[in-house]
Amino acid sequence: MKVVFFGTSEFAIGALEALIGSRHEVLAVVTQPDRQKGRHLHLSPSPTKVLAQTQDIPVYQPKDASSNESVEYLKTLGADLFVVVSFGQILKKEALSIPKHYAINLHGSLLPKYRGAAPTNWAVINGDKTTGVTIIRMNEKMDEGDIMLKSEIDIAGDDTNITISEKLSDLGAKALLKAIESIEKDKAKFKKQDASAATYAPKLKKEDGLINWDEPATTIHNKVRGLLPWPGAYTHYDGKILKILKTEISDIPPIKDIQNGEMVDIVKDKGMIVKTAQGNLAIQYLQIEGKKDMDFSSFLRGHRIPIGYIFK
Repeated sequence: MKVVFFGTSEFAIGALEALIGSRHEVLAVVTQPDRQKGRHLHLSPSPTKVLAQTQDIPVYQPKDASSNESVEYLKTLGADLFVVVSFGQILKKEALSIPKHYAINLHGSLLPKYRGAAPTNWAVINGDKTTGVTIIRMNEKMDEGDIMLKSEIDIAGDDTNITISEKLSDLGAKALLKAIESIEKDKAKFKKQDASAATYAPKLKKEDGLINWDEPATTIHNKVRGLLPWPGAYTHYDGKILKILKTEISDIPPIKDIQNGEMVDIVKDKGMIVKTAQGNLAIQYLQIEGKKDMDFSSFLRGHRIPIGYIFK
């Protein structure tokens, strides 16, 4: 099968590696233009571009993959199938109609749940116990195509967005090869999505990371896990942003008559204990603005935070 691969983020790497290692031919990798990253805003290529270049696969980086120029280029490739994984652009009808068969999308959720840009993040933020991948036949609407295949996994209590994304990338790679095989054999079957069951996973913003200490400890803990690596859950200390990188629900009994966000104790091998609206949260790893991340004991050696300090 001759495939054009559309993908940008780290999540797409598993699928691209699987295709490269298979008997299928990757004609080209279409990815987003290089972006400015880091403190010095240097232009950085996408993970899929880096991988494609190591394999001498042609790379195409259009601002709009559905523009007239892009459509004309994609037609020249002679693809049997378009494979789209975490690409970052919606393909229009003109582009979707190019391949001999059609375009399929590997999405990091059990559709129709979590349509949108950040499905793995929101699954963890919302405290879900399961998640998975779905392969759909694409149409012009975002993540609304007919379902071809699903595969499910559990979300462990210590999973973060990072670990779940890695697990789903591997799971999706296996599902993708299975889906392509069924297309080759003309055995692919499709099922329409139940629109009434659809939920959405909008793109994250920096302000989504701000911790509201008036929420329950469980809610904040899930936010910490789900917002890694970006934007990260954060609060404020000494006029600076303090990222909270790892927490656990504290077994210290709830304390009345103090403010939410107040540090109530420091427990060896447990963390900095902070009161929330329901229960206490143990902060274990954190990062002050402009410094490296560290465990709470190392942090407290350089920052004398008194019991009773209120994070906001």
